[in-house]
Amino acid sequence: MSDEQLSRAPVPDRAEDDAFFPSEYSLTQYTSSTTDFDGTTYPKPYTGGKWKILMIGSQERYLMMKDGEFFSTGNHPVEMLLPMYHLDAAGFEIEIATISGDPVKFEWWAFPHADEAVKATYKKYEKQLKQPKKLADVIGEGFTAETPYLGVFIPGGHGVLNGVPFSKQVGDILHWAQANERFTISLCHGPASLLATAVDGGTFAYEGYEMCVFPDSLDTGANIEIGYIPGKMAWLVGESLRKYNVKILNTGITGQVHRDRFLLTGDSPLASNNLGKLAATTLLEAVNA
Repeated sequence: MSDEQLSRAPVPDRAEDDAFFPSEYSLTQYTSSTTDFDGTTYPKPYTGGKWKILMIGSQERYLMMKDGEFFSTGNHPVEMLLPMYHLDAAGFEIEIATISGDPVKFEWWAFPHADEAVKATYKKYEKQLKQPKKLADVIGEGFTAETPYLGVFIPGGHGVLNGVPFSKQVGDILHWAQANERFTISLCHGPASLLATAVDGGTFAYEGYEMCVFPDSLDTGANIEIGYIPGKMAWLVGESLRKYNVKILNTGITGQVHRDRFLLTGDSPLASNNLGKLAATTLLEAVNA
């Protein structure tokens, strides 16, 4: 059977009422058994032992769509694990947290099972991914100038739209990162997390920034047409960010990445390798400055 003959109907998830996985056809368009990892290594990794990365994952699987259907989602495995590979290879310890402390949820249907870099990263961090820290416990009595996170990494996948953009805890961490010249790293739908800085009347921290984000045009068009998502989105990432004078640089998904001050972003899963390299080299430059 050719790809074109595969069904474009979202696939029912038997674990939840009115919940759906992406269609068989859409997975042929959006997933692959390998990534574009190019063997990049870091001959002089960070060895100082102080600076770490805080990775905030999604603990939610089901994203409610505008008309009530659920998308069976989570974090995109390539968007999470490939940037993690680069940061880890560059010598940075990664601590994993979710808002609730419940396990990180993956879009397992997008896992590249023939990709050795991604598989090795998953294996190394599997325990943390299944037993992450609770974000409130990470924050404790609040971050200070001495808190040893050099970067905050928030990967994409539609699951990030659950909770993370509406979390005052996430917003407080991002405000802290910006105030203390620490890096924020995100891609695809992940930059929705930046909206958390405006929760409870807070000041949006990225007014006028340039960034790469998953295009709204795909979530309102092709993603519905090919059955990748089961219906209309309840809200759109780009539209919400543009209300704060954010300039989104990309119109499609080509693997584009961008740095604006201490914010590093990428446009889609295709940007995972590029963003990982950008983050690793940028953070190494920072610790060696």
